[in-house]
Amino acid sequence: MSLKATDTADAADDYLERRTLRRGSAGWVLLTGLGVAYVVSGDFSGWNLGLAKGGFGGLAIATVLMGTMYACLVFALAELSAILPTAGGGYGFARRALGPWGGFLTGTAILIEYVLAPAAIVIFIGDYIESLGLFGLTSSWPVYLFCFAAFIGIHLWGVGEALIASFVVTGIAVFALIVFALGALPDFSVSALDDIPVDSSAFGASSWLPMGLLGIWAAFPFGMWFFLGVEGVPLAAEETRDPARTLPKAIRWSMGILVVLAVITFFAAAGARGSNAIQAAGNPLVEALQPDGKATTLSRFVNYAGLAGLVASFFSLIYAGSRQLFALSRAGYLPRVLSLTSSRKAPYLGLLVPGAIGFALAAATGDGGRMVNIAVFGATISYALMSLSHIVLRRREPGLERPYRTPGGVLTSSVALVLACSALVATFLVDVTAAFIALGVYAVAAAYFGLYSRKHLVAKAPEEEFAALAAAEAELARD
Repeated sequence: MSLKATDTADAADDYLERRTLRRGSAGWVLLTGLGVAYVVSGDFSGWNLGLAKGGFGGLAIATVLMGTMYACLVFALAELSAILPTAGGGYGFARRALGPWGGFLTGTAILIEYVLAPAAIVIFIGDYIESLGLFGLTSSWPVYLFCFAAFIGIHLWGVGEALIASFVVTGIAVFALIVFALGALPDFSVSALDDIPVDSSAFGASSWLPMGLLGIWAAFPFGMWFFLGVEGVPLAAEETRDPARTLPKAIRWSMGILVVLAVITFFAAAGARGSNAIQAAGNPLVEALQPDGKATTLSRFVNYAGLAGLVASFFSLIYAGSRQLFALSRAGYLPRVLSLTSSRKAPYLGLLVPGAIGFALAAATGDGGRMVNIAVFGATISYALMSLSHIVLRRREPGLERPYRTPGGVLTSSVALVLACSALVATFLVDVTAAFIALGVYAVAAAYFGLYSRKHLVAKAPEEEFAALAAAEAELARD
């Protein structure tokens, strides 16, 4: 498919100059912090709901399988980000491997995740503030408005400042998780792990799998909560120093830290109080520290730190959503005006538009769980397409310069692909309404691309230039 020539304004030399990000703003340490920040709120709450789906054993197996999926995925993404270090992240990889349709479908799935997830998290922040009795609030919408306004404002100020602020808050949250685990250790009991009543009618049911073998599959989306979002690190590619080296290192370190946090959080919380007691808790870590229901100094600290974890993830996900929207818009997949950047090199409409949508959804519904499920649905689609992109590029372009190579090659990305498809199906077991809402949004976006934007792509956008260069090289090879 040939790209339609852009109009006079877009063809001018300043098209990309008005759509540039601040280069060299982050090294591998800040990017590692960003990768952990995306996810850390999931350690404080949400994952425990998987205990009601699969019991301790079912959620443990689901977490291992989903952790394997993410590990394989991030190793594949490390290679892809070193090849194509652009703000498009997964969309850019899929554009190169699967063509315009593949790029758009991947980018849209990622955008669904990163627009819905902040809306869900800001609802959880509001719930936390209400439960802590802060500010005397009886309604959470002022909290939603303040969070979106304040944190978008910091991002508008500058990416370096935003990443440093995110790093500090994330550090507080990680420290709190370690303190929680140490504080819960004296009360740990192996017998408390499998205390959920067994459903004897479920196939393969036991004390470790009280909901049977199917419970493992149903717990997949909750096992993802320990890692959901870490794949967003490559979205910082254009604002990174030496991205070919920095991004793979940051992605690997982020994943390693998240694995450690997942293990200590999961075992400490379930073993201290019992899986049955925390399976429906909105604040499972605090619940685990209060066996008699009375608050302690440690539980209060963890409670407030949980708010820090939510803020860290909210803050970083706003960043991720703006960069994905920026990249899709700059290349013409979405309205180009959304990719304009300010004098401080921040995509101001890319921040403000998703923020307005997120605030509206949060204020109108207050249903954070439903929005997380929609976000997970979008995420699993993007994981499958990004894994497939790695496989296709390895097969189609074996001679492509790869500063970093995925351990295990296509076998690694194939494992990620299979597990991502399994997780996608599992979302229907958890919330079929959320899955169909996500499909509806996906269908509308696909119609927009098919009928309009695919005919108005911008050839000079980095992802399109990469694709054009690949096509030219393939043509020369055939000749």
